[in-house]
Amino acid sequence: MQCVILAGGRGTRLGELTADRPKAMVLVGGKPFLYHQFQLLRDQGIGDIVICAGYLGERIEEHFGSGRSFGVRLVYSREDGRLLGTGGALRQALPLLEEEFLLLYGDSYLEVDYRSVFAYFSQVDQPVLMTVFRNKNRWVKSNVCFRNGKVTAFDKGHGGRGLDYIDYGLSVFSREIVREIAGGEPFSLDRIYSRLAGEGRLAGLEVFRRFYEIGTPAGLEELREYLEEQPSR
Repeated sequence: MQCVILAGGRGTRLGELTADRPKAMVLVGGKPFLYHQFQLLRDQGIGDIVICAGYLGERIEEHFGSGRSFGVRLVYSREDGRLLGTGGALRQALPLLEEEFLLLYGDSYLEVDYRSVFAYFSQVDQPVLMTVFRNKNRWVKSNVCFRNGKVTAFDKGHGGRGLDYIDYGLSVFSREIVREIAGGEPFSLDRIYSRLAGEGRLAGLEVFRRFYEIGTPAGLEELREYLEEQPSR
């Protein structure tokens, strides 16, 4: 299995913590956040990782290099000049992508069975599978309507009736759908998700282990506290 990590974000809500590093390199328990993501993946036998790097992406490569000393194999897709957004960054990485791959946001800490998610994708006959969590606006605003194994609506940022779930932060993509993204232009994956949901082509899989994220100071602190409580970490 291959996993693509979208690690190009500026992390503006983290203030001075990202003045000299990308969000994915913010320290959590003395280690860059990406290290903790690598550990989750490596523990499940996933070591083939593509890093989509944008803002100060050279800091990631300088620290992790090939990934060998961290137990993974890393290749990099770099945004030169302007940032391309999540969709544009993924499109730029097209030459590096396998026919099917896991997609993970570079600020999400997800204790989920990645291999089972990937295996489920082969059963749904859809171009994209989104994992979803029944959030009901508890941690952040919910953005997904999930019914009978499909995401029937995706509306990030606005909310609305029936949006009881949230995009968990882990998806499985077919390489073919990435070809549809216009190359070289800034583009958000949210547009792909919204379109596929409207067309009935976005599969969903409910997961039940809560998510952690480092997009905000509060989320970062919550993850730090959680990891400190884990003996194996």
